[in-house]
Amino acid sequence: MFWRMTKAVLILPGTALIYIPILIQCFSDQWPFGASVGTRLHWAVAAMLAAPALALAANTMKLFVLEGYGTPAPWDPPQRFVVSGPYRYVRNPMLLSVILMILAEAVAMSSPFLLGWAIVFFLLNTLYFKFVEEPGLERRFGKDYLRYKAKVPQWVPMFRPYEPPGANDS
Repeated sequence: MFWRMTKAVLILPGTALIYIPILIQCFSDQWPFGASVGTRLHWAVAAMLAAPALALAANTMKLFVLEGYGTPAPWDPPQRFVVSGPYRYVRNPMLLSVILMILAEAVAMSSPFLLGWAIVFFLLNTLYFKFVEEPGLERRFGKDYLRYKAKVPQWVPMFRPYEPPGANDS
């Protein structure tokens, strides 16, 4: 499982958080060739965005491995439907963590181009989820996923956690 998760992390968040931002910065004549990075305030705000985002990412990946028996990768998805932890508040906590990390990079680097990348990343994933991911989850998990989807918002966490049917049965 370690190598399966390592591959998924290097390819998926690695692309969104490292490879594409480096290309964006290079092609926009910013860092590493001649741009100034943000001030101490920028870095403090970036840390305030990145710290909870990293904790959220680690938690959601752990849930996929331990409860779902899979990874975040579409080629190795969880075998069981995960509705615990942050998934009780929002349907896409893993992607929210990635978006927060991209925003942290944009703030730290004072980069409007990385802010643009965060917006593009959000829009692309919204379309991907609507047309690819969610229909696949509906096929794999049926009524359980449809009930969950009807109650839990896609991007903005709700205040009260979702209670799956039968969760309070003893």
